[in-house]
Parts: sequence; structure tokens; C-alpha cells
Amino acid sequence: MVTLNVAGTEHGPSPRSSSMTAVAGRTFGAIPPTALVLLGIVSVQVGAALAKHLFGEVGSFGTVALRLFFAAAVLMLVWRPSLRMNRRTWTVVLAYGVVLGLMNLCFYLALARIPLGIAVTIEFLGPLGVALAGSRRWLDAFWALLAAAGVVLMMEGRGDLNLAGFLLALAAGACWGLYILLGAALGRHTSEGDGLALGMAVAALMAVPFGVAESGTALLQPWVLLAGLGVALLSSVIPYSLDLEALRRIPPRVFGILMSLEPAMAALIGLVVLQESLHWEQWVAVLCVVAASAGAARGTRAED
Repeated sequence: MVTLNVAGTEHGPSPRSSSMTAVAGRTFGAIPPTALVLLGIVSVQVGAALAKHLFGEVGSFGTVALRLFFAAAVLMLVWRPSLRMNRRTWTVVLAYGVVLGLMNLCFYLALARIPLGIAVTIEFLGPLGVALAGSRRWLDAFWALLAAAGVVLMMEGRGDLNLAGFLLALAAGACWGLYILLGAALGRHTSEGDGLALGMAVAALMAVPFGVAESGTALLQPWVLLAGLGVALLSSVIPYSLDLEALRRIPPRVFGILMSLEPAMAALIGLVVLQESLHWEQWVAVLCVVAASAGAARGTRAED
């Protein structure tokens, strides 16, 4: 969720979205932007915890399918994007959607094997790598080493940490890094929320067959559908909306620093909601990655 401002371009709002934007502006206007970011972080991690409760009923693939299907349905209904785009724009949308789908599949497969806090911490290495890529500042080299030390500590204090889960979370992190880069391209080629809605639809089309193959009619149980809608709202629709509003009011550098709290929040949500306790070495590892992410974000120049 670092750098989610993929929906806005220089184009003005269209008539179909102006009233919705006005309502959202009035709703969010009274909330400080830092609180919006923190609420988004809590929403995502509570959604992940809720998703983990679904694994026993519909599995990882089924849970991903429900999340992406409902998120796509809500976003398509809200934005009603036009399908009339040139080939290059469609290429970006398709690539964005495929990476988004792979990121979610890898993350949920990892979440079925390792604690939430560890999965998010490992996944966070992806956007951290994007932030540090190409930097020549010696301080950024220190942040990279600090993050690496966190990974080593996490493996040293692994306890029953599943290696496959670790590698899947790492793959999700790599996809997250690509997602950030493709999201920037998506923002340049599409207007408002059109690209996000279409990309989410592509991701859903990619994930739903896996979910149906794994879970079949179990996906159609009313309580499962309701829980899937909750996961989609908590993990996608609500936090993306909160982040986009926050990015209108604070510099990306400040946003990045606040987002670096996500691994720690995931560990806390995992402890409170899922009763997933971490070894002390793993808590130190989480804090190392948080500090490295905050340091890298702080060193990034704010966009004018």
C-alpha cells in the first residue's frame, strides 16, 4: 500500500464522479490526513485477519477470489470505467491486474503458513527495495543493511516459521514492488479510478478460477459471501480510498513514513485478533524493517 495514488491524473473530475467526490471530501475533510493513513493501515490488517479465518472453509485461493471479486464489483460500480482505450493503455491495465492478482495469491498462500506480522514484514521488503533502488546516498545503504539484518533475525528466531511461507511472502513483496511501478504508469494512462477498477477486474478474472477449482460451491454459502465482502471492503476499497484522500493533503514522503508502521501494526493485529505470538527476535526484526522503511521514506524528497 505504499504509493497507491494511481487513480489521479491532470484531468478534472467527470460529472459521474463529482457528486461522489464531494460527499467523500466532506466525510474525510474533518479527519486529519495522518489519521486517515493509520485507519487505512488498521483496515488492511483487520481485513487480512478476517481473511485468515476463511482459510479453513474456502482455502487461500477461495479467499483471494472472494476478495478480488467483491473489490472489483464495488470499484466497477463506483467508477463505471470506459473500455475504450488504446492498446498501450490496455497493456498497462492488464499488466497491473496480473501483478495485483499474483501479489494477492502469493500473500494469502503465505498467510496460510506463517503469522500475519511476519508475512507483512517480509512483503514490505518489496516497496522498500523500490524506495532504495538506484539511490547513491550512504544512509540509504544503511537502511538496506538494517532491513537485511531484520530478515536474518527473523530467520534466526523462526521457531516454526515455514520456509515455503517465507518464500511466498517474498514473492508477494516482489509483486508489490512491481505493483508500485505499474501503478505509477497506470496513473499516467488512465483518469480517476478507471484504471484501478479495470485492473482489479483483471485480477479478479485471474483469481476466481483458482478459487472455484479449490472450493467449488463452498464459496456460495451466505456467510462466506458476506465475509468475503467484508474482506474486500476492509482490505481494498476502504484503505485505497483513505490513502488516496490522505495523499491529496500530505507529501508522499510523510505518507511513506506513516506507511512504514504497517508491519508493526500487522504484528499487533495478529497478536490480538489471531493470537499469533512472535519470538522476541522476530519482534526486533519487525522493528528493523519498520525503522529502515521510515528512514528510506524520510530521505525521499517530497514531490512539489
